[in-house]
Amino acid sequence: MTLLSVSIDAPPQAWPRVSDLPRFAKRHPSVLAGGGVLTLVIIMALFAPVYAGSPMNMDPFETLKPPSSAMWFGTDGLGRDVFARTVFGARVSLMVGSMVVACAALSGLLIGVIAGYSRRFDSIIMRVMDGLMSIPTILLAMALVSLAGSGLGILIVAITIPQIPSTARLVRSVVLSVRERPYVEAALCGGARVPKVLWRHVLPSTIPALMVQSANICAAAILTEAGLSFLGAGVSPEIPSLGNMISSSRLYLGIAPLTVFAPGIWLAIMVLAVNLLGDGLRDLFDPRLKRRR
Repeated sequence: MTLLSVSIDAPPQAWPRVSDLPRFAKRHPSVLAGGGVLTLVIIMALFAPVYAGSPMNMDPFETLKPPSSAMWFGTDGLGRDVFARTVFGARVSLMVGSMVVACAALSGLLIGVIAGYSRRFDSIIMRVMDGLMSIPTILLAMALVSLAGSGLGILIVAITIPQIPSTARLVRSVVLSVRERPYVEAALCGGARVPKVLWRHVLPSTIPALMVQSANICAAAILTEAGLSFLGAGVSPEIPSLGNMISSSRLYLGIAPLTVFAPGIWLAIMVLAVNLLGDGLRDLFDPRLKRRR
């Protein structure tokens, strides 16, 4: 009975120790840089109404003005402050990225756990996921937006659906490995119910991989939102969005290049910061890299 209790209560520890974090941060300064930049972008986006001007104010006498102390990035073709629109556009990108991550991670986790643990539904679920993965993300999102109409909610759903299959397959692969572990079999033999085993032993093992996948989903969602907005299938044109800004200002690239470069560089910085964090999480949770350290 004692041996059984130990095997049930002591699954392999997948989470890094707190003592590993300073050493990891010293060896991976890019992670600190990415986290710092992303934190700064989030703070600037959240407090944009406090320090930035209105992104909607138009002045026909101040069109395509160069950068100044009043308007750091100049004005666009309608006399709007490019800096204010860039900061407010980052709010849309971050909102879409975070919502897509939450919806895709939860849906993929549920589907992956069911497919990985239940042999009865595994084949059916995975064939549906394979079908969704065969459709290009941009085309599927544009089709959904065209059918359901434009709007932020529709855009989030359209970007989320293509991200679910890859997340579900990742979670399924982890569950297939974990369900054969001795401590899971010992828990079942000891009389533990399946929901308890899933909650206590299986789900915690999927969290590290899911966190790394979430960073990839966030970066992909931000880029997809910008691409759809650039093509006119994203958020409404009156809403400040980085994709909308690049699309509406591309005609003035030779006259006022900052109207295109400012939102483009801001978009690249956000995606780079998220990718650096994702790479850092992968290195932190990878047991092979732990053994090397």
